[in-house]
Amino acid sequence: MNIIPRILRYDPRTDEAPKFQDFEVVVEPTDRLLDALMFIKRHIDGTLCFRKSCAHGICGSDAMIINSVERLACKTLIRDVAGQEGAVVTIEPLKSLPVQRDLMVDYGRFFETYRRVKPFLMPPGEAETRENIQTPDERSRFDDATKCILCAACYSACPVLRNKEADFIGPAAVVQAARFVFDSRDKGLEPRLDVLDGPDGVRPCKNHFECTRVCPRGIKVTKNINLTKRAIKEFKERGP
Repeated sequence: MNIIPRILRYDPRTDEAPKFQDFEVVVEPTDRLLDALMFIKRHIDGTLCFRKSCAHGICGSDAMIINSVERLACKTLIRDVAGQEGAVVTIEPLKSLPVQRDLMVDYGRFFETYRRVKPFLMPPGEAETRENIQTPDERSRFDDATKCILCAACYSACPVLRNKEADFIGPAAVVQAARFVFDSRDKGLEPRLDVLDGPDGVRPCKNHFECTRVCPRGIKVTKNINLTKRAIKEFKERGP
């Protein structure tokens, strides 16, 4: 079948404003959108810029907006976004991050907020000299958050960030914090409180659920944010 990928092109070094460019490619319904982009890159226009790496939904590098929804190009089948011959598939870069070129965005601020939440294990005492065993219930408290691949789809979809309603660290950063806050082997909330309970921490989240809807790993992002909010409230009520 023929489809028309309509791609938002922009090179900030030479272009005054972004503009859409149409391409026509022949694909199978079971092909991935990434396959179509690679065909364009290799055979039609070598200047097209986008990121990819593993192509199996693990690295998160090919997140983009496809038909107005944040998705991974490598996990999006043609039949999921083009239902008929000649269908137009609109492809844009992620929102709320500066465009470097075409579908490539600058992840600088995204990873800056990620680092701020201290996304690493901080044991409460001396380093363990043996395996620190957890129960299934202890593991289940943070298991969902371990699925994050830092694709920034939730960051792009977040209305608070899109509409510049507040200076928010973003959904992914809170999920990364939750992964350790609820880990029984970690110091937990207190060492991350200055960021999470700050004006750009969890407070700006208004439960739009857009982050949860677009997560390619099925993470309950909004739930993790609300659990973190609750943990902060309980910590402040009982005191350090």
